[in-house]
Amino acid sequence: MPHSSDSKPSAGAYQSLLPIFRFIKPYKVKVALALFFLVFTAGISLSVGQGVKVVIDSGFISGSVEQLTSTILLLIGMISLLAFGTFFRFYLMSWLGERVSADIRTAVFNQIIRLHPSYFEENRSGELMSRLTTDTSLLQSIIGSSFSMALRSLFMLLGGLIMLFVTNFKLSMIVVVCVPFVLIPMMVFGRRVRKLASSSQDAIADIGTYAGEMIQNIKVVQSYNHEAIEQKAFGHEVEKAFDVAKKRIKQRAFLFAAVILLTFAAISVMLLVGGMDVIAGRMTGGELGAFVFYAIMVAMSVATVAEVYGELQRAAGSATRLLELLQIESMITSPSHPQSLPEKQSDQASLAIGFHDLDFYYPSRPDVAALKNINLAIEHGQTVALVGPSGAGKTTMFEMLQRFYDPQKGHITLNGVSIEQLSLPELRDVMGMVPQQPVLFSHDVMRNIAYGKPGASFEEVVDAAKRANAHDFIEQLPQGYESFLGEQGVRLSGGQKQRIAIARAILKDPDVLLLDEATSALDAQSEFHVQEALNELMADRTTIVIAHRLATVIHVDKIVVMDKGHIVDTGTHQSLLASSPLYQRLCELQFEQGNK
Repeated sequence: MPHSSDSKPSAGAYQSLLPIFRFIKPYKVKVALALFFLVFTAGISLSVGQGVKVVIDSGFISGSVEQLTSTILLLIGMISLLAFGTFFRFYLMSWLGERVSADIRTAVFNQIIRLHPSYFEENRSGELMSRLTTDTSLLQSIIGSSFSMALRSLFMLLGGLIMLFVTNFKLSMIVVVCVPFVLIPMMVFGRRVRKLASSSQDAIADIGTYAGEMIQNIKVVQSYNHEAIEQKAFGHEVEKAFDVAKKRIKQRAFLFAAVILLTFAAISVMLLVGGMDVIAGRMTGGELGAFVFYAIMVAMSVATVAEVYGELQRAAGSATRLLELLQIESMITSPSHPQSLPEKQSDQASLAIGFHDLDFYYPSRPDVAALKNINLAIEHGQTVALVGPSGAGKTTMFEMLQRFYDPQKGHITLNGVSIEQLSLPELRDVMGMVPQQPVLFSHDVMRNIAYGKPGASFEEVVDAAKRANAHDFIEQLPQGYESFLGEQGVRLSGGQKQRIAIARAILKDPDVLLLDEATSALDAQSEFHVQEALNELMADRTTIVIAHRLATVIHVDKIVVMDKGHIVDTGTHQSLLASSPLYQRLCELQFEQGNK
């Protein structure tokens, strides 16, 4: 995946962050309050310098206990106001950071879940997860903390400089002359930090991808005794990320150290000159005290701005990565003015399907046709089996029918309407898919079955489970239908997972049923019961079956023989045995193996 840091290295950090402010716009009142308290606390902080001047000149030097007491009380009052304003400033800015981060995370997830499937062939899930979690967390820190610190420090810097000139012009000029020397390292090191920050985020994404893949396939790793090999490989990925992070923090450390050194060197020169003026009687001790206070405030503000500048450079990479993702347009979308499926006639039990001169190439394999010159008519209520060797294009037919991809040539129709003219929700709502490898979510049984019909009642879920021959084993689970199934249903056997998936399809009650050898993972007894349930489910529906075991499709209405993306023959079991050499060979191989 191309990264913005590589493609647009010259873009300024602030320009990269500006589009993020559209997520802040809905919270204008909170922003206004936060800015008010930010300015309020900055103003109080600046006035503390005058309090210091009064304490020294009217308290210490005058020798009056009453004046000292009153000036100290005044100082305490100002600091109390500062604490009051700081509470609201911190709370409001942190609230904004968390709120905006949550909104961005939601927007990114909403975008990802709608993207066309081919996008995920070319982009790693671990990197997308990194954008969803790490990048949004970094932006939360920037908006909720660093940005607040930067604004406050800028106010303090500008206000401090003004108060320096008000207090003593000559000493202020010393500070002003030193400012360019402080800004130069900020610009030089800040640019380097930004480039390294994006590389660091990419390295962290690599770590997440690698670890996620190993954890998902832990049984394979342990079966091949690859624990030590994977530990070493993961350690290598971690060290790569650490090396990039080391370079980044080194540049940030140089930036911060250079700013501190130059700033406090300027303050030291100022103290020398100011001390001489106090000794000569050209300024009071209170004025020098106030000036030192403002000078330190300016120095700390510059140091904070320098530190936050590095954070902003780092956040710019994350912001660009997130915005890049949000700007991707899905290649598969509903038409702006979708047609509706025509009402089924009384003599039509279910939808009719047609494939018309269809060619398709996967985006990741543009030179190899996955389907070529496909013409197929499936009548209302028919059961059609797709058979053929691995790679023949059977699963691709299912994916095209659900419009996960669009063909380069030709089209598919449902009841005479091209599926590209239908809204995606309406198209997919009429179809129910039972894959060969069932997909279960990290939730309980109830949620997994009800995925086929959101809002289904408990009674409907139980009825679907009974029809799929799943109710008995579900009842034996520790919490029954509330039992947590683990990641990808790891707590169930293959046959049990398959029956949960079948119950989900039964609950959905679709017009078109897509079965990828749905009984292949079941034992003989369970297969008999589930096949009965499927026979009931298939009644009055258009059903397409991907058949790996030919014995299960002997009695279907039509068998479609596929090879290398082409339909090579169609017919019934008996007619194909007489006319199709490929079908004959497949039958011989399977039935011979079955007789051994």
